[in-house]
Amino acid sequence: MTIDWLHFTPASSFAGGLLIGFAVALLILLEGRIAGISGIVGGLLQPRRTGDVGWRLAFVLGLVAAPLAWGMLALLPQGRIDATWTTLVVAGLLVGFGSRLGSGCTSGHGVCGLSRLSPRSLAATVVFMAAGFATVFVARHLLA
Repeated sequence: MTIDWLHFTPASSFAGGLLIGFAVALLILLEGRIAGISGIVGGLLQPRRTGDVGWRLAFVLGLVAAPLAWGMLALLPQGRIDATWTTLVVAGLLVGFGSRLGSGCTSGHGVCGLSRLSPRSLAATVVFMAAGFATVFVARHLLA
């Protein structure tokens, strides 16, 4: 195994993790809500009670605005996607379906659920990590 030292960024990764943890802690302390993106966006699409849209909209706008603001201050890394639009759309739909099936997404279970020591979130995180490992192995080593 080799490490790509040019792209190895432990300091910025640590800072990003702290920001995510801070945002999650603020949301649960101030609103009593879990920062699961699928649940937040789902609540925007089908609001269940009055006054429930404002914080959800602010959260999603923050997710969009943060990289745009950072892009004004620093050079953003160039992304490279080796997939067709069809593959990306199918993958997105499968992720959305899986989030609904698993009653939450990676952010809800992996970040918030594990920090609350939720057994259900531990099981969900183990399953989606194992599925991800298996998918990469099959796609890169068996089908390639």
